[in-house]
Amino acid sequence: MKVLVIWPPHVPSYFNAGHHTPLFMTAGHLRTLEGVEQVDVWDTGVVATNWKEVGDRLFQGRYDVIAMMNDFDAVDGFERFVTYARELSPDSRLVTFGRLSSMNTGFFTQFDIDAIVQSGDYECGVAAVVTALRDGELDRPLPGVAVRCAGQWQTQSAPGAALDAQDWILPDHADIPHAVHDQLYAKDENKFCGIPFRRELVVPVSRGCPIGCDFCDVPRIFGKAERRLSVDRTVEYIESSFAQEPFEYVSFYAPTFTLDRRWVRELCARFQAGPLSPRWKCSTTIHHLDEDLVRTMGAAGCFRISVGLETLEPDAHGGLPRVKHTEQERFHQLAQWCREAGIELNVFVIAGLPGTSPAGIQRTVRIARAAGARIRPTMYTPFHRMRPTMTTAEMGRYNRQLLPEDAAPADPAERAELYDVLFGHEEHPTTVYEKIPRHVSTTAGAAV
Repeated sequence: MKVLVIWPPHVPSYFNAGHHTPLFMTAGHLRTLEGVEQVDVWDTGVVATNWKEVGDRLFQGRYDVIAMMNDFDAVDGFERFVTYARELSPDSRLVTFGRLSSMNTGFFTQFDIDAIVQSGDYECGVAAVVTALRDGELDRPLPGVAVRCAGQWQTQSAPGAALDAQDWILPDHADIPHAVHDQLYAKDENKFCGIPFRRELVVPVSRGCPIGCDFCDVPRIFGKAERRLSVDRTVEYIESSFAQEPFEYVSFYAPTFTLDRRWVRELCARFQAGPLSPRWKCSTTIHHLDEDLVRTMGAAGCFRISVGLETLEPDAHGGLPRVKHTEQERFHQLAQWCREAGIELNVFVIAGLPGTSPAGIQRTVRIARAAGARIRPTMYTPFHRMRPTMTTAEMGRYNRQLLPEDAAPADPAERAELYDVLFGHEEHPTTVYEKIPRHVSTTAGAAV
């Protein structure tokens, strides 16, 4: 069998290389299946391409299965891609997987496709489709997968499977357009989370999160119980990756990196002992940090910690999990710990969060900047309001940059104030790249 794993063409609203790892991990997983001779992977959402090249690949590829990744900000070109696939590769079975189909499965039933990964790990859902087609059984619902049978959609037969972390196939660098990622991160005014002028290695460390923010997709897709790579496998992947590509820092992709503090301390001890001692960054919550842990992380090469500050407005805390009720004093304490450890503090703030005001979010931003923090803003997106009957244009507003119409202030001036947080001029681009040495040739696996 031949499989194409693809992110259909679109102009991304936001870029985080970590969000693209499911594309490459799904491709890697499919390569382990019996009867699968070839798996091609193509991230057309970031590479410079055109519809002619897409048509060439579809027409010449003769794929048995085309697995299309989806996301909240990537629906614009989905229907056109399906049209091209049906016209130029009519024998292919089409399946979609990703964050949006896991959160709003019904939205995709309007398209001329064969299967939708509805729950569980994406790899398991796409593998279920490939295996069923191989065995001649793609005529009924599958675990974690809704299937179109005789023209009618039928929901999953059971919840989708979740892989043990030890069974994840980590991304193959031959599949990833790292040079394009470098370019996407070069302009810090875009307020993305990558580091300008340095090459990033993303290490998918964990899935699942127990915190349960209603504006976060992680618990609904991957569950509240965390699954995490072992320290040994994490270090092995970093070592092998540094031997293959001129990476200059590591980005640990995990919903709450310091949820398991013992694991973090073990990793830090490994970095301090060497010979592998990379610079690295992570994301977590203020609640899951303390002074000693921040100091330990800084000594072990951490140069940026990103935290979900969300807001400093007390009136909004009622809509947040208790661990996200951050008081100004606690935030200033963390900012001081980071300064003393030589770590840049990057804070996620949410514009439009219920209980907040435009003036309040601007105040949160001013306080955070005065404490020396970098701001990564996003727009409040009420995922619970998504409906299967939404149009592509309506669904496209749930991209964490635009205000969904049913959640937007009626006053145009208030809207403009909220949008100013995301799209206003950035006067404080990061200089943290100065702490990350440029790549130089070293022995395999050694630090740079």
